[in-house]
Amino acid sequence: MIDIKKIRDNIEAYKEICKNKWKDIDVDWFLKLDENRRDLQKKIDDMKFQQKELASKKDFEWAKNLKWEIQKIESDYNVVMDEFNKAILNMPNTSLHAWVPIWKNESENVVLKNVWNVPNFDFEALDHISLMKKYDMIDVERGVKLAWARSYFLKWDGMLLEQAVLQYTLKKLVEKWFTPMNVPNIVNPECLIWTWYFPGWEEDAYWMERDDQRLIWTSEIPVTAYHMNEVLDENELPKKYCWYSACYRREAGTYWKDTAGLYRVHQFMKVEQVVVLPEDVALSDEFHDYILNNAMEILNDLKIPYRILQLCSWDLAIGKYNSHDLECWMPSRNSYGETHSVTSFLNFQARRLNLRYRDKEWNIKYCYTMNNTAIATPRILISIIENNQEKDWTIKIPEVLVPYMNKEYIGK
Repeated sequence: MIDIKKIRDNIEAYKEICKNKWKDIDVDWFLKLDENRRDLQKKIDDMKFQQKELASKKDFEWAKNLKWEIQKIESDYNVVMDEFNKAILNMPNTSLHAWVPIWKNESENVVLKNVWNVPNFDFEALDHISLMKKYDMIDVERGVKLAWARSYFLKWDGMLLEQAVLQYTLKKLVEKWFTPMNVPNIVNPECLIWTWYFPGWEEDAYWMERDDQRLIWTSEIPVTAYHMNEVLDENELPKKYCWYSACYRREAGTYWKDTAGLYRVHQFMKVEQVVVLPEDVALSDEFHDYILNNAMEILNDLKIPYRILQLCSWDLAIGKYNSHDLECWMPSRNSYGETHSVTSFLNFQARRLNLRYRDKEWNIKYCYTMNNTAIATPRILISIIENNQEKDWTIKIPEVLVPYMNKEYIGK
């Protein structure tokens, strides 16, 4: 869990972090709860020590009486611990990167850079659904018939284009010595708790009630939890993982948003990156930039116009230390749409996961973790298809994907 000592030593600074993340956290109440927890634990430990002393002196009557007192205090302790464990899961990261702007609305995220010029069509451009239907690349109607709203079939060049961009991304990361993995799509709820998604995101996760398990909506969940309850050696770090998996999201509360097209769907594919690091803030910043640049390289290879955003404090979930988004230009929306996110957590996730390492002096420390979306489909198909349409409404395939598609155009 979070480092409570760090809160005790920097109470006002931590209150400021909670305020800047717009989290209604009563820090003073939490610290009193923690103090009560520690006091009760000390009483129990002292009384158990006293009980052993009495038993060793064969004063069994007093030892027996003490046993009942211990059980009563343990009952109080369990009540306090239950409240404490629920409270601590909602406590934000104890650190916030100095670069994070302190704002109160996601519209105040800072655009750092625009890359590639947005297309200026001299013809009536079509949206991705119209183009995909034209070439039998998608069947939304039958998807909805079988699985309700936000469902779809990708067909022919639609399916092949999706596989092309996923395989290209995976190949690129493997060439950078990321360990490729295929991951469980069904996980125990503990995985979502320890990676920070629960509590708070339960409504977005598909629940398999009979077995009390959940479908993942990002492979970050099983991969970050891969080394849960382990102690690694420092010479193993950093560990770099990439994976390719299906993801599932209920999109609860967004029934009125982005109902047309492939922007917001229930089932999608991702290639993602996770890095596990030793406790080193400078190294964390270095690898944050590294995995962000990996995603940017892929968009540069695809020649898709995009922009880089530094997320403000309001837009950072409780565990996030620093985060950037990449947004790709989508002509039919006449705007940029989020396609990638890179996030650093420092030791926030590792403390919840009990993910540690042994340093060169044999000290046990918590790891640092981070993750990044390298590519996500079908959302990225919106940008690929719409930005690459030509006057005759054929679709030029990005050069790097041509070897996977065995052709240069869709529709010619």
